[in-house]
Amino acid sequence: MWMRGGTSKGGFFLADDLPDDIAARDAALLAVMGSPDLRQIDGMGGADPLTSKVAVVRKSDTNADVDYLFLQVSVDEARVSDTQNCGNMLAAVAPFAIERGLVTATDDKTRVAVYMQNTSKVAVLSVRTPQGRITYKGDARIDGVPGCASPISIAFKDTAGSSCGALLPTGNGRDKIKGIDVTLIDNGMPCVVMRAADLGITGAETREELEANTELHRRLEAIRLAVGPMMNLGDVTDKTVPKMTMISAPQKGGAIGTRTFIPHRCHASIGVLGAVSVATACLLKGSVAADLAVVPPGNPKALQIEHPLGETTIIAELGDDGSVNGAAILRTARKLFDGEVFA
Repeated sequence: MWMRGGTSKGGFFLADDLPDDIAARDAALLAVMGSPDLRQIDGMGGADPLTSKVAVVRKSDTNADVDYLFLQVSVDEARVSDTQNCGNMLAAVAPFAIERGLVTATDDKTRVAVYMQNTSKVAVLSVRTPQGRITYKGDARIDGVPGCASPISIAFKDTAGSSCGALLPTGNGRDKIKGIDVTLIDNGMPCVVMRAADLGITGAETREELEANTELHRRLEAIRLAVGPMMNLGDVTDKTVPKMTMISAPQKGGAIGTRTFIPHRCHASIGVLGAVSVATACLLKGSVAADLAVVPPGNPKALQIEHPLGETTIIAELGDDGSVNGAAILRTARKLFDGEVFA
């Protein structure tokens, strides 16, 4: 089933419909997407990392309802990566699970607990199911997707250190790498947070302008390779993490401005879990984001993370010590196609 989840889209497969052998599975998915090829002309991929994604779903043996494995299929390389999660594709896992009979819908709303295999964490999704059927129609709107759709709420718990072992893998709120102050953070997605101005940009550039900036590419990759071992990720040369987020003061009334490389292409918006990590950095004393962020009062806090297509709002729930205990986000999803794809 081809689905849009949040601001991403890709193929959703039952685990039993893919080869058990990982090499055979990856070969099949590369053929399905048409990789490696910049246009992905011989497959279903959309010539962009945001549209070259796969979700593998199965009934869970844990306390969750279903297991979800996210796979990033490279566009121009023969590579399939499971080193990261994807919160946007996650949004469509609950509708897919209901469509395929893995979860029985209840009347009005259905809650689906999803075990995220990439990070061994659980997210709880709430979807509308009037008369026990999934609906994709509604009045919810998210930046980066035209029109409206049925709202899907996603609640994350205990995501700190999902990939790196700790919220701050170096134990520091701020480190200096290649002469640049950075915050190395993982609250569901490993991110390197840097001030845009320190890298010679304003943070208001378009995606196209940033992708054409070869010197920026060079500096970001040098920093990324240097911090890989520091973030307990090892050699990240062939990995899709960490994400590289450049921050600036908000310009549209939000909490912070962002431009993110994922890691070699500039994101059209920002990833869900990447936004959670950035929002957490905004709330962290001593981080590179602390002085730039405009943090609203109260608890929970609604932080609007600005990006090239608008903003993504993260609802952060703080503990008594000021730490982020949980985060939630509103997404939408849509079923695009159901049928057979040929490898």
